[in-house]
Amino acid sequence: MPQFGADETAGLLTPAAAADALADALRNGLDPETCPQRTALPVPGGELLLMPAASGAYAGVKIAGVAPGNPALGLPRITGSYLLLDGPTLRPLALFDGAALTTVRTPAVSALALRYLAPAGRALRLVLFGAGPQAYGHLEAVRGVREVAGVTVVARNPAAAEKLVVHARTLGVPARAGTPTDVAEADLVVCCTTAREPLFDGRLVAPGATVVAVGSHEPNARETDTSLVRRAAVYVESRAAALREAGDLLVPEAEGAIGAGHISGTLADLVSGRMPAGAPSSCPQLFKSVGMAWEDLAVAVAMYRATGEYSET
Repeated sequence: MPQFGADETAGLLTPAAAADALADALRNGLDPETCPQRTALPVPGGELLLMPAASGAYAGVKIAGVAPGNPALGLPRITGSYLLLDGPTLRPLALFDGAALTTVRTPAVSALALRYLAPAGRALRLVLFGAGPQAYGHLEAVRGVREVAGVTVVARNPAAAEKLVVHARTLGVPARAGTPTDVAEADLVVCCTTAREPLFDGRLVAPGATVVAVGSHEPNARETDTSLVRRAAVYVESRAAALREAGDLLVPEAEGAIGAGHISGTLADLVSGRMPAGAPSSCPQLFKSVGMAWEDLAVAVAMYRATGEYSET
């Protein structure tokens, strides 16, 4: 069975190709509402996650660890592996680095949503919260679907923020470090942090702007505040998953600020054309992602087909 390390896994697909794989899965009839839910097990070092999925000719499972203490030891916060299986026989086909696959998959999900939600026809002002691997991945993903006029990086660690600013400039994107109040001038806000409390005042976000939040999958953790969620058109990967795991929505619901029916639509609604694309000018749009096992499987299959190990025979 071929095994692919972190660098090999990360290099197999661009965010655009991974987004195409996700779109193809949805167009081929995959229903995210039926996707098995994530199993989370508290362990001494943090949390162990198990994410199985099956669709068509393939099955797979991601075993991921979330170890908050790892960065202080010079180790990645997210660890894990992804095992891809032949669907009919459950024969192992390939083993991918799970953290690297996630680093590709999560920006790809955001990129797919932004194809439908982000303002089009002009260069966008981007505010990017976070300076870790997902921030780098999301900068690349955003640039793949929209022209970026400039990026403002907001991060707890000034040195990490400046490093991402320098990286953006090497890509030809005007960039600077900023503060949470910069969301007032943003066309697009992307949140990819480990924050458990809101990162900015949602009242500052302009009507017609788009916010993407990907940093948490816990019902009591959130990156956006109640004021933003209440005034935004909200899109998710799956209603069931969001109402189970998305603290960005569950906290406002517990406060009585929104109801369970506040979600405007899903990724499948957008991809299938059941909901029109394009940003309304009357309110912000929020895409809240929690990460799902069907997405890992779709991206892993596309990676496998890109390795040269795949054969139709």
